[in-house]
Amino acid sequence: MSHSDIRSAVRPQPDQPMVDIANYVADYPIASKEAYDTARYMLLDSLACAMLAMKFPECVKHLGPLVPGATLPGGAKVPGTSFELDPVQAAYNIGVQVRWLDFNDTWLAAEWGHPSDNLGAILAVADYLSRKAEREGGKPLTVRDVLGFAIKAHEIQGCYALKNSFNRVGLDHVILVRLASTAVTTQMLGGGKEEIINAVSHSWIDNGVLRTYRHAPNTGPRKSWAAGDACRRAVTHALNAVKGCVGYPSALSAKTWGFYDVAFKGKAFEFERPFGSYVMENVLFKISYPAEFHAQTAVECAMQLHPQVAGKLDRIEKIVIETQEAGMRIIDKTGPLANYADRDHCIQYMVAVPLIFGRLSADDYTDTVAADPRIDALRERMTVVENPQFTKDYFDPDKRYIGNSVQVFFKDGSSTDKVSIDYPIGHRKRRAEGIPVLLRKFEMALAGHLPAHRVQTIVEASRRAEALDTMPVHHFMDLFTT
Repeated sequence: MSHSDIRSAVRPQPDQPMVDIANYVADYPIASKEAYDTARYMLLDSLACAMLAMKFPECVKHLGPLVPGATLPGGAKVPGTSFELDPVQAAYNIGVQVRWLDFNDTWLAAEWGHPSDNLGAILAVADYLSRKAEREGGKPLTVRDVLGFAIKAHEIQGCYALKNSFNRVGLDHVILVRLASTAVTTQMLGGGKEEIINAVSHSWIDNGVLRTYRHAPNTGPRKSWAAGDACRRAVTHALNAVKGCVGYPSALSAKTWGFYDVAFKGKAFEFERPFGSYVMENVLFKISYPAEFHAQTAVECAMQLHPQVAGKLDRIEKIVIETQEAGMRIIDKTGPLANYADRDHCIQYMVAVPLIFGRLSADDYTDTVAADPRIDALRERMTVVENPQFTKDYFDPDKRYIGNSVQVFFKDGSSTDKVSIDYPIGHRKRRAEGIPVLLRKFEMALAGHLPAHRVQTIVEASRRAEALDTMPVHHFMDLFTT
């Protein structure tokens, strides 16, 4: 492009990736029963995560209005609380709750992330709109409407993640939460294709937040509220777009100033498949352990080995963990671990705890448990190596495995068998095994925060799919308030 072309004020046509998102959100009918059924479980699982997070004061301090007193009677409700907020701040609150414990669903590819993070924006906007509609004599949104929006948000985030690695240019995956939530909430608020394109262009112009807070030596709790922040920003873009704020058609491709040149090393996005319902159908649930997903099968391996090694910890010479390349890159961590966020992203820590105790819960990342000297003693004896087959299967679109193996060697020359697991209980290939465990997680999480009679009402409602789907979403959200 010549210098004169760069200076031209002729407004170009919108970048095709933004058009494709708008066409999908506005026009694509979701016909997959499997996607809707999985989305229903995803909703319950995400609310379980929100209820579990309420036990942690560091999470709770983020909840409520941005400034004291800035509530909105009749606004969106925040589960597990009595807060009623504007949809922007409610999106932040719910996003923080769902994401806080790193226990919600997961998607792994060139980029990774947690598609149910988008529920922060979707539930907040749906609840707000549903209450507004009831007050004004209109038709409230239903839980099924929420599931449909979630399927599309999952698909946008997940399809971008298949071929485009934002982490390799230092950007955090919540950039895709902001993108997906911006697109679907713009439609929810009444925007058409033009408004969706405009809103999405603003999302890209925001660029992305750095992954600094996810990696040593700076690992910290921002990783637990970053998705909520992305949801909040997304709803802001959606509200602005439906007010008529103009967009920026070459936000991606503009020479020098566009996202590709500024943040993506000049590369355009690549796509493996068109948008449909693939991501929701194949999403990974974190059911048994609140652990970074690249380590889920490593934890399962360690749980299997616990009976063989728990009584012989002082006789262990070394522990070999084989993982995927992505696991090597983001959770292979040595040296002191400063806090909860450091520990739940350290594969050595997540293997040591179940080897010693035969468990791994959110409480096991606290300073109290971490003070046990046996944990760091085992970590010092661990070697983490890449297994090329695990990496290959990780990227295979027909598998999407997340394999790990663990083997323990003793000072007398003996060893355990190498326990190897290709995919965890939350994988699509283990749905029949996993869903009952997911539902137990849901019920136990509710019981830990809500009155027994309310838990019974919610559980009974959740067991009747058709009745749940037709329930106005604000009635559903009312069940979770305190």
